[in-house]
Amino acid sequence: MEELNEQQENENKETEKNNSEFDESLKQIETELKQVQEKNIELEKQLNEYKDAYLRKVAEFENYKRRVDSEQSNIFKYAAEPFIKSILPVYDDLERSLNHIVDENSFESLKKGLELVFEKFTKTLNNQGVKKIEAKGQQFDVDLHEALMQQPAEGVAPHTILDVIEQGYIYKDKVLRHAKVIVSAEVIPNDQNNNSEQNSKDENQ
Repeated sequence: MEELNEQQENENKETEKNNSEFDESLKQIETELKQVQEKNIELEKQLNEYKDAYLRKVAEFENYKRRVDSEQSNIFKYAAEPFIKSILPVYDDLERSLNHIVDENSFESLKKGLELVFEKFTKTLNNQGVKKIEAKGQQFDVDLHEALMQQPAEGVAPHTILDVIEQGYIYKDKVLRHAKVIVSAEVIPNDQNNNSEQNSKDENQ
């Protein structure tokens, strides 16, 4: 009987020990679970903060992109604005000159006014980098000139520009319009012409 009681007591102690160990393990698990939950809450909070920051950056980028697109569109749309502003005074002068035509005797004043407007317009174009191509008397240059015809000219070297039909212009380093010109042809001496004609007649006979 004493042995049974002792065995029962030992079993109870073992059970209590196991229960105590179980309780300790359970408490440890609960503590770790609580720490994990707190960590998850903290990570979720950080995730929301990063998400908000990301969305703000996306919105800022979209606003920046729209602003840049608008500015670029305006640059192309109003690219000619500085040039137009520079020629408006010339346009005003031309209008004033035309308004001062009151009778037939105003020809000289009109001519003088138009000359002043032309000079002002030329200066405006020069300031913008637009210059007239020098052509008359120059040697023909295919990069600057377009020959409309050739004609003989005594005392003038071949391929010299005799006259300009339409002025050409350069914008900075680019040809806007080639000058349309008449170019001198090589003059064949009369005796050489006569010899050529005689040779043609002899060949025909």
